[in-house]
Amino acid sequence: MKKIFILDTNVLIHDPLSFTKFEDNTVIIPISVIEELDTFKNAGDERGRSARIVSRKLDAYRVKGKLSTGVKTEHGGTLIVELDRPQVLPKEFKLVDMDNRILNNAHWHLKKKQNVILVTKDINLRLKAEAVGLVAQDYEAGKVNVDELYPGIVSEKVSSDTVDKFYKDHVIASPDKDLSPNEFVVLHSKDDPKKSAIGRVDPADTSKVRALSPEPSPWGIRPLNKEQRCAMELLMDDSVKLVTLLGAAGTGKTLITLVCGLQKSVEENIYRKLIICRPIVPVGKDIGFIPGTKEEKLSTWMGAIYDNLEFIMDKRHQESAMEKFEYLLQNEKIEIASVTHIRGRSLPKQYMIVDDAQNLTPHEIKTILSRAGEGTKVVVTGDPYQIDNPYLDIASNGLTYIVDRMRGQKLYGHITFTKTERSQLAALVAELL
Repeated sequence: MKKIFILDTNVLIHDPLSFTKFEDNTVIIPISVIEELDTFKNAGDERGRSARIVSRKLDAYRVKGKLSTGVKTEHGGTLIVELDRPQVLPKEFKLVDMDNRILNNAHWHLKKKQNVILVTKDINLRLKAEAVGLVAQDYEAGKVNVDELYPGIVSEKVSSDTVDKFYKDHVIASPDKDLSPNEFVVLHSKDDPKKSAIGRVDPADTSKVRALSPEPSPWGIRPLNKEQRCAMELLMDDSVKLVTLLGAAGTGKTLITLVCGLQKSVEENIYRKLIICRPIVPVGKDIGFIPGTKEEKLSTWMGAIYDNLEFIMDKRHQESAMEKFEYLLQNEKIEIASVTHIRGRSLPKQYMIVDDAQNLTPHEIKTILSRAGEGTKVVVTGDPYQIDNPYLDIASNGLTYIVDRMRGQKLYGHITFTKTERSQLAALVAELL
């Protein structure tokens, strides 16, 4: 039986093409949603961009027929833009509220005995729908199974002779045929618990596990555990064009990404510049308008980046750390930007870091990664358990989305960090809270 899906505004903001992804069913966009999109269209952020994309796509369908009566989609479904219906909700639901207007449209179709489903990323609206007997669902496209998320490192039990052979020849046959390119393998001896080794699946031939390159120490920073060691292996390898690092606060993912980026762009000049960007999403109550230049505004949001860069500079240039930092900024060897400022640009031969990517939608992360030009390396970091965007969760954010989708690609590598190195307190907080 075909279904009627009624979409909330946040679904269209999350994925501007969402209304094309319900196969041969009917998709209804209430007029209240169109009105809400209209209030966003002039915004300079991703919300405004998504609103403009939806408007253009709907206008393209309008040319094909009347949206008020229904236009056929590519998959055989029907797209309708629907006016407000007479109130059928209980009198407690005031239709001055935008959510209640959407809910009322859905409830009207339910009263007509139709198989209607309200699709929204707003948890409270789903609860209200449940209260009046409506079926409500989250938008599931792009969601990943977090329990099966690719960790990037596996452990394998092998014989002591195999470990010895690995140290001697620097290569062995893969102990598991299902390993992915650039996946790391920790070899543990069955006979001697103290004997172990770490290798990396050869991206050119996944039947082989090869030894890691000599341990790097970019800008005097050395890895503190095996996860950081493996991450540095990926970050320093120019053939790996996309790296994702996932982990809790204090695991060192941002710090080691920055030092490797500085090594490659400032010291070795493999890349023209190091560009660092992150989404502007406030934690808690928004502080509102911030005066000043673009750089002064960004410094408020980029505190974690500046803190790490100053720490790195102190390690390398104790006497003139801040002067060196300012010199690199002024000479454009380091650029710090918000995600909004990256859109529309082409970035060839650059070392690009996208921090806090858990606050990006799958559509946004796709837009950012498509900015990478020839010779550019992109590193995406974040903690999916620290999401500040109200319409994202651990299964639907841009970070976990690309980890799930990019696994198995030769130019991609991933590490999930589990050990906190910042301090004993930070480790305890990560474990208990």
